[in-house]
Amino acid sequence: MDPMGHAFVTCDVFTDVRFGGNPLAVLLDARGLTASQMQQVAREFNYSETTFVLPPERAGDRRVRIFTPTREVPFAGHPNVGTAFVLATLGELGTLERERQVVLEEPAGDVPVTVRPLGSGRFRCELRAPEPPSVGPPVPVGLVATAMGLEPGDVATDRHAPCVASVGLPFVLVELRDEDALRRARPDEPALRRLLAAGAATADVHCYVRTPDSPDGVDLRTRMFAPFDGVPEDPATGSANAALAGLLSALAPERDGDFAWTITQGVEMGRPSRMDARTEKRLGQVLGVWIGGESVLVSRGTIEV
Repeated sequence: MDPMGHAFVTCDVFTDVRFGGNPLAVLLDARGLTASQMQQVAREFNYSETTFVLPPERAGDRRVRIFTPTREVPFAGHPNVGTAFVLATLGELGTLERERQVVLEEPAGDVPVTVRPLGSGRFRCELRAPEPPSVGPPVPVGLVATAMGLEPGDVATDRHAPCVASVGLPFVLVELRDEDALRRARPDEPALRRLLAAGAATADVHCYVRTPDSPDGVDLRTRMFAPFDGVPEDPATGSANAALAGLLSALAPERDGDFAWTITQGVEMGRPSRMDARTEKRLGQVLGVWIGGESVLVSRGTIEV
């Protein structure tokens, strides 16, 4: 069979500056592609994720499949924000003169993304996580520290122990003592395998520090390592930061409240990103987690499959 050309767009997500944030490739019409072909395309782009847009099967606007260079995932943050941005920018959602919601169907559930026009062709997209936050048992401090090339003393445990948390995709969440420890973190693959062998549900590690005195209004600085997914380090991980926002809200002493954080990631990689996360908590339960930001177009083309 002759190769088939599929139109794609690439964009940088969680940034308003080209070549910042997290790059994403979006195949605009993935009909006719098998899962194996999608995986090959994702490996070819070699971004943290590539998305494949399909007609909806339920009541949503589009069905979306998300692949890392090594596997398909049921949900992810920057692919949803970036895909909604691309659809809006290309006019696939109609004329957007005011805010509207697009629903993306994924294995983890329906993901509502609010698209807000900012003028001059710019859009801000914010997703609501498809699941309420869930938190697993503690993960041993020593194992986590070694997996990041750090010492146990670099891990902060006064607020919470390292643990697996998820709003649709699980991550090991680890608070570090200071920004120096965050800068020194490096994934150690043999130690990450030991982490899995010890019972951790994932070897994807998301570490963070609090930065309440940041002059640019950033509340949290984060880094995420997922080498077994073909992502040694990710410049912006919406799903991990959404899980972090859910965890921090659950730990907050208030039984009711609306919480918000500005988060930066990718600084150490030279691809700084900026994300806005928020949550709603009522009667001690976190009812919803949202994360959003801007994106910019980078390239358009056709890939032969």
